[in-house]
Amino acid sequence: MVNSSALSGNDTESRETLYQSKFVYIAGIAEMIVVILLILCFCIFVCFNALILNVYFTTPHVHEHARYVLFVHMLITDILYLIASISLFLVAIYAVYIPMPICYPMLNLAALTFRITACNLAIMALERYVAICYPLQYFQFCNAHRANTSIILMWVVGAVPNVADFFAMQSTVEQDFFSRNVICDLSLLAVNPLQNTIRTLTFISTFTLVALTIVFTYIKVMQVAKKAGSGTSSASKAGRTVMMHALQLLLCMTAFISTVSETYLRDSPVMLLITNFLVFTCLPRFLSPVIYGVRDEVFHKYIRTFCLFNL
Repeated sequence: MVNSSALSGNDTESRETLYQSKFVYIAGIAEMIVVILLILCFCIFVCFNALILNVYFTTPHVHEHARYVLFVHMLITDILYLIASISLFLVAIYAVYIPMPICYPMLNLAALTFRITACNLAIMALERYVAICYPLQYFQFCNAHRANTSIILMWVVGAVPNVADFFAMQSTVEQDFFSRNVICDLSLLAVNPLQNTIRTLTFISTFTLVALTIVFTYIKVMQVAKKAGSGTSSASKAGRTVMMHALQLLLCMTAFISTVSETYLRDSPVMLLITNFLVFTCLPRFLSPVIYGVRDEVFHKYIRTFCLFNL
């Protein structure tokens, strides 16, 4: 009886071990599928952007317009943001140690490009506002040179919080901090309470100013559209474009949802973390150029022609 009970117990334990190993195996396959899906979506995103960039650099009159200069800048910024974010996320998920001199610049690049995309949307909304409300002065205020100048200013102003964060951190960390190998995570770099204050104030001020700019331009553009009294007027189209920028801003802000939700999902399965990152951080960026590129007549015509001849 004792031997049979022992055999039965051993048999039950072996079944449980087998079930656990099968569960771990299935979970590992699911995680791999989601990671492959993430990388595949990024590759499609890059290919689609390559089509748009090809139109931009091979069509002379396109890269002379401020709206296209700003749009292409947004695409390049999104590509940089996704490269940094996906790399950092996979490194953190699979606990890969990397040198701090690589980790810190990548975290700063992700934060900087995140803010610049929002600012770029505000500038694009202002461009539509000038085009509709001040059409005679449009080429004076909105040309390729001024667009490039605004891009430089975006990067310079956008880098100020990063510089402030660096000095706040530098005053606290030990001398060998930047010579360590770490699992690259933003929480590891928050060694000074002042850093959290800088990041919070930067996020709130940036998105508040951008949102107010988009609301202001939409109201002004729609006032002109109402006076025109035509649903097909250029002012109405510009109003829809500004609303599209508002939608893109909301999509951009969903990355903040991913950051917050990751805090509560740290002990969850890896697949859930990857899915959360894919849905809230990557997918909005994947959709943004599609929304604009397909809607624009120049890019839509080229993309349709390319698909007809290559599919």
